[in-house]
Amino acid sequence: MKHWILALVALCFSAGVWAAESQYQEGVQYERITRPVATANPDRIEVVEMFGYPCPHCNTFEPLLHHWSQNRADDVDFVRVPVVFGRSWEPFARAYYVAELLGKVDETHQAMFDAIHVQRKRLRSEDDLAAFYAGFGVKAEEFHKQYNSFAVNMKLKQGDAKARGYEITGVPTLVVDGKYRVTASSAGGHKEMLDVVNYLIEKERAAR
Repeated sequence: MKHWILALVALCFSAGVWAAESQYQEGVQYERITRPVATANPDRIEVVEMFGYPCPHCNTFEPLLHHWSQNRADDVDFVRVPVVFGRSWEPFARAYYVAELLGKVDETHQAMFDAIHVQRKRLRSEDDLAAFYAGFGVKAEEFHKQYNSFAVNMKLKQGDAKARGYEITGVPTLVVDGKYRVTASSAGGHKEMLDVVNYLIEKERAAR
């Protein structure tokens, strides 16, 4: 009886994998990155969001992604990387890294999207951004110090290298384990992006 039950479970698992394989196909719902990019911890599965605060699609996607990130499996690391598409995007990337260094991302991430896309605040300069973060307890002098720091400059360079390595052409884009790239256009929508990412996580987990 025990062997029969195990066989049935294995059959159900195989059927589930087959169904997912038939639903999600490389080159259709997701793309394989030409040269895989090393992850921070090879023992864990890494999901990276490439985003930009000025991007309206990233703003729409954020609540879904936040819910997913709060309920992800224990073996999955979630990382955000702000993309710089032109000079006007760089201040926002720098501001994100300042918040990251000061441990303020959880407080400020959604608030920044709201400020730009809901409240329509004009956050175009370093001073504008310093004033915004002051509302979350970040002193102006500390913000300015970090904004132009070696640490932030290094993070910008690393983010740019990742964007090139991941072959990013738009945001939001999710990258799974440095191997697979998922966009709303490939997956069929924002919710569908997360469905595809969950499938790829299972795919990577099964391969280990």
